[in-house]
Amino acid sequence: MVTKTDTKTEKFSQGVGRRKTSTASVRLTLADETSVVINGKDANVYFPTEEMRAIVFEAFAIAKLPVKFAVSVKVSGGGIHSQAEAVRHGISRALLVYDIETRKKLKKEGFLKRDPRAKERRKFGLKKARKAAQWSKR
Repeated sequence: MVTKTDTKTEKFSQGVGRRKTSTASVRLTLADETSVVINGKDANVYFPTEEMRAIVFEAFAIAKLPVKFAVSVKVSGGGIHSQAEAVRHGISRALLVYDIETRKKLKKEGFLKRDPRAKERRKFGLKKARKAAQWSKR
C-alpha cells in the first residue's frame, strides 16, 4: 500500500486486529530501529506489564524478518489485555502484507485467526449468562 505525504511517498503495510471488543489499526513502516507507538505512547508505557509487551512483540519474534519497522497503532475498546492481543493480530496481518512468506509461521502459531471468544449475554430470568437462582424441591 502506498500513501502520499507532503514531500515524499511513504510505503507502509497496514493491518487490522480484533479481540473481544478491542480493535487495533496497525501501520508498519520500514525504519532503522524497531519502535512501537500505541495511541501516541511508547509500547513500554502503554502496556505496564512485561507479559503484555511480550504479547505485542510475539509476531516479530515468530516472523524473524531481517528488517526493522516503525509501528504505529491506534487501539480502542475492551480491556488492556484484549488490546494487547488485538495489536498482535494487527501486526501479524500487516507483516503478511509486507512479506507473504511469513504466513506459514504466523498461521501455525494462530496469530492470523481472530479469537472469537467473547462474553456471553445475560438472559432474562437468570442472574448471569447461565447462573440461576438456587432451586429448592420443597
